[in-house]
Amino acid sequence: MSGFPRTSRRGASLPPPKPSLTDEQRGEVRDAFELFDTDKDGFIDYHELKVAMRALGFDLRKQEVLKILRDHDRGDGLMALADFEKVMTEKILARDPMEELRRAFSLFDDDKTGRISLKNLRRVAKELGEHLGDEEFIYAPGITPLMAAMIDEFDMDGDGEISQEEFIAIMLDGE
Repeated sequence: MSGFPRTSRRGASLPPPKPSLTDEQRGEVRDAFELFDTDKDGFIDYHELKVAMRALGFDLRKQEVLKILRDHDRGDGLMALADFEKVMTEKILARDPMEELRRAFSLFDDDKTGRISLKNLRRVAKELGEHLGDEEFIYAPGITPLMAAMIDEFDMDGDGEISQEEFIAIMLDGE
């Protein structure tokens, strides 16, 4: 049916299919719920909900989390997995991809220079548990360190750092 419009048997056009999460995203949502359902009762309370949402990239204010909980609890201050999946599906599908890329860039650019430097990469590598030695960062004759090579690969303006625009281009190039 590649080139034909979707129609019902009566010839009426069908609405486009509803967007949905990928299997990987659904798995991440379920994993977050199960991880933060600390007492393993199949429900999460306010604190567990807040932490689970943060783990999925949503750092909401207390009032927002309380409203979500009130809208979906059954009078007991707890949220079931099915309700959590519904809420998180809506939130994930409502994300602006460009805003997500800008937010990801800011995680690297902790010094707020508008650029990702070798110093920023070293910090991120350390936070991720990658213990890279100086040889991975410092230029030496005849040697291209791993992190410097990463920057050189994507540094379009030749300034030795990755701008937000270059970062977004890198991330979109993989799609």
